Amino acid sequence: MKTNLLEAKDYIVFAVYFIIVAAYGLYIYKKKKSATSDSKDYFLAEGSLTWWAIGASLIASNISAEQFIGMSGSGFKMGLAIATYEWMAALTLIIVAVFFIPVYLKNKIATMPQFLHQRYNGTVAMIMAVFWLLLYVVVNLTSILYLGALAVSSISGFSIEACMYAIAIFAIIITLGGMKVIGYTDVIQVFFLILGGLATTYLALNLVSEHYGTKGIFEGYSLMTTKASEHFQMILKPENENYMDLPGLSVLIGGMWIVNLNYWGCNQYITQRALGADLNTARGGLLFAAFLKLLMPVIVVLPGIAAYVLYKEGHFQSEMVHGGSVNPDRAYPVLLNLLPAGLKGLSFAALTAAVVASLAGKANSIATIFTLDVYKKVFNTKATEKNLITTGKITIVVAMLLAVIIAPHLGIDKKGGFQYIQEYTGFVSPGIFAMFILGFFWKKTTSTAALFATIGGFIMSLILKVLPNFADLSWLASTGFAVKNGEGVYEIPFIDRMGFVFLFCIIGMYIISKVQKVSAAESKGLEIDVNMFKTSRSFAVGAIIIIGLLTALYSIYW
Repeated sequence: MKTNLLEAKDYIVFAVYFIIVAAYGLYIYKKKKSATSDSKDYFLAEGSLTWWAIGASLIASNISAEQFIGMSGSGFKMGLAIATYEWMAALTLIIVAVFFIPVYLKNKIATMPQFLHQRYNGTVAMIMAVFWLLLYVVVNLTSILYLGALAVSSISGFSIEACMYAIAIFAIIITLGGMKVIGYTDVIQVFFLILGGLATTYLALNLVSEHYGTKGIFEGYSLMTTKASEHFQMILKPENENYMDLPGLSVLIGGMWIVNLNYWGCNQYITQRALGADLNTARGGLLFAAFLKLLMPVIVVLPGIAAYVLYKEGHFQSEMVHGGSVNPDRAYPVLLNLLPAGLKGLSFAALTAAVVASLAGKANSIATIFTLDVYKKVFNTKATEKNLITTGKITIVVAMLLAVIIAPHLGIDKKGGFQYIQEYTGFVSPGIFAMFILGFFWKKTTSTAALFATIGGFIMSLILKVLPNFADLSWLASTGFAVKNGEGVYEIPFIDRMGFVFLFCIIGMYIISKVQKVSAAESKGLEIDVNMFKTSRSFAVGAIIIIGLLTALYSIYW
């Protein structure tokens, strides 16, 4: 791939970004240092984050290399339809703010394993704590680090190994300051992320308009909708070659809800930002994040579609090809390499900000779960607050070091981008979400039922994945729940598969809980009051605006 290395102006812009983030992080750390003797304050920034800091931190932690690279690649391949992950997330954040966060805060939940211990038992909590730690370190931390280093390397010209170490060290510096430092520096990270992302989108739209002899981003966008009209359909039909990834209405009324509700509502990495705040502040932060989610496709999807239009016109022919075939994940780096000096440094800073913020958030969650749910309960039940904070800091360094060591050996760059991550996370998310949702709202749900959902859900996902190899599913084709894959075999789209597994888990949990017949006295239901689900007028107005905007977007691009 042709690479235009960073110039002096780019390094200056990036240095300014680095100095601002580092200096602000140090300022926050020094200012709040007197309060960091408390472990909950260190891990959750209890009572310290404002609504805008929570919202910005949620987005900074969520948007990383898989969005910038993978989702832009999906934009190149399938178009605006991939934006459903972002736009449905906006609606999901509202639901989490109204129904999930009040339950966590009312019951003083600090970690997801603590919720499972409080609601079910220590066995379920410990199994899931170990599972989450393995998932976060081996899958999430490594993929964020490696994909981020790969993207940064393609722009800067430095080796992937050097980029990995530099990014990891930067993330460790921020993470060691605790959740306060992460939360407030994430505000700056989001600023650079959005500003740099918009610069790339601006360039991409301008390139399209200039190719066709016009000028301006609006003309470029209009040309894109004309020249690649098939890339501006949100709801795909079964005959669409990308239906396997986004199966029609399932993105509105099916498995996409499992993807989003599990990610935004049952994920330590995400919910941790809101668990240290009061209810109104937490809800305000989630609402702010929902508004930012509406903007994300402009930054991470439109550049991919622009690259597709230009590719069809003969541009980037050699740059987009890898291993003899077109690799959509190269779309975003190709565009970044075309940016002029200065703007390229800004986009470089945006990409780095996205990766570092995600790593810091993930590392903090790993430290929180290990320290509060494993170390304190198994290794040192009498640990002091100082012990817990020290253990958390050691965990951060060890986790990041493990990620740096094992990431190059996992073949992450060969396994695809955003869609791959979504599909394979989907093997476990239906069972986890079923365990949480019944744990919230049905007091008779038993611990045995919860174990069935986690283990049985994973096994059921595997069965449905390999089922096409042993059974003909063509009879499902008329319903849209089975389509031909590249090998001509009828397969269930993974989003539909998640929906089926979720229903299987719910039914199984209901039957098991009924058979066990736990009495009201023995049930371990959470403290829930109907009044806790009432929202403020300002939140309700904001939620209505978001729902209205989503309705308009899906109506326009249906």
